[in-house]
Amino acid sequence: MNPNDTTPFTLVLFGAAGDLARRRLVPSLYALWCDGALPEHWQLLGVSRSALTSDEWRAELADALEGEVADDFLARVGYVSADATDPQALGSLRERLEGQRCIFYLATRADLYAGITRALEEAGLISGQSRMVLEKPIGLDYASAEAIETSVRGCFDERQIFRIDHYLGKETVQNLLVLRFANSIFESQWNHRYIDHIQITIAESGSVAGRGAFYDEVGALRDMVQNHLLQLLCMTAMEPPNTLDADAVRDEKVKVLRALRPMEITTIAEEVVRGQYTAGANGEAGYTEDAGVRDSATETFVAMRVAIDNWRWAGVPFYLRTGKRLPERTCEIVVHFRPVPHSIFPQQRASMANRLVFRLQPDEGIQLSFSEKRPGAAMDIRMSELSLNPQTLRRERAPDAYERLLSDVIQDNQTLFVRHDELMAAWDWVDPILQNWRDSGVRPEPYRAGTWGPSAATMLLARDGRLWDERETDDAPDG
Repeated sequence: MNPNDTTPFTLVLFGAAGDLARRRLVPSLYALWCDGALPEHWQLLGVSRSALTSDEWRAELADALEGEVADDFLARVGYVSADATDPQALGSLRERLEGQRCIFYLATRADLYAGITRALEEAGLISGQSRMVLEKPIGLDYASAEAIETSVRGCFDERQIFRIDHYLGKETVQNLLVLRFANSIFESQWNHRYIDHIQITIAESGSVAGRGAFYDEVGALRDMVQNHLLQLLCMTAMEPPNTLDADAVRDEKVKVLRALRPMEITTIAEEVVRGQYTAGANGEAGYTEDAGVRDSATETFVAMRVAIDNWRWAGVPFYLRTGKRLPERTCEIVVHFRPVPHSIFPQQRASMANRLVFRLQPDEGIQLSFSEKRPGAAMDIRMSELSLNPQTLRRERAPDAYERLLSDVIQDNQTLFVRHDELMAAWDWVDPILQNWRDSGVRPEPYRAGTWGPSAATMLLARDGRLWDERETDDAPDG
């Protein structure tokens, strides 16, 4: 963040009355303001269909921010009740926004993106200094994503578009790049010669309650795999960019997506596991009760084995997993190194091979697991963990992912945002899986709420002689 950037801006937040704006976006903007990371002149204008006045919205935001909120911050906040897809309704903002550097943030459903963009253009609100921020998921498949992109890119240049994936704003994801590319001890071993496999998990303990209508249309593959998991995969597997320039970094991520081995119709059933949570042993409701649907084939869990067909990763499987109603909320990238080729210590087992864990949530950090001798006369070996960035050593508050990304938008830095060809390459890879599920009619495998998913997910790794990294729970996965 650059507190010396003094370029004024107006953040026009569409979907201002929604949960994302109230819970994540405005608190992040407030944190930036408290840290002195915003220019002197800026304002926030919320736009939504909800019939609120500016004073009423300020009161809602003050409650959401918790605690005493500075009057100077709230004085910069305004609200307009309008249909964002109506050019005439947005036209009323022209005088208010004329000549300003506007950042249009679409915290709405993706199916409104094209209509809002057209309305902005027809209302004469788009200029060369305008910026557009889009939330995921952009589209439900390749065709719908392409239609949205055609509309947005017809009004904005690529340099003006910021497709946000908040996982890329997490401190640990950026530390992954530093750990690899600033330390030869890791980069020299970041390949198939030394790495056995890599697991990437985004687990959610919560249900879909309150988002049932949205989630039943989207499902875990679109909601998490197509964006978050594939983005984390790219950051883990990419080649070193020649600089930290935005396009240099994103060029390398696109190469990873294009090197993903296509999912063939004959192998999808073996390589991809699809699940849906049912009622749990402790009284948790099943998906159909949480979502308010009587019958649904929407998946709440996906696990898959992915191959990257290039020299660095030949023969190294990447196991991706995400799901709702799992035992805990966590996000980890776990790099499993190969065991030593010959151990001279009888107690050392293959399961004691080194692991490098990047934890993104709930608490961020990096741990390296390694073998060491227990104190005493006997040559007894145990596994120990070295924390590479312990929280106790942090002298400054680590910014929230949305704080970092909002700051990057304000400063016009696209490095941590998804480019058009990245988005379409991801959909191109995911589409055959969606099509296969539609054509086959196979329903998701049930798993009890509070477990680590369906038994097929365990077998996905067991067939390769491996296990998921997970804490034990009272309930075993359903069989």
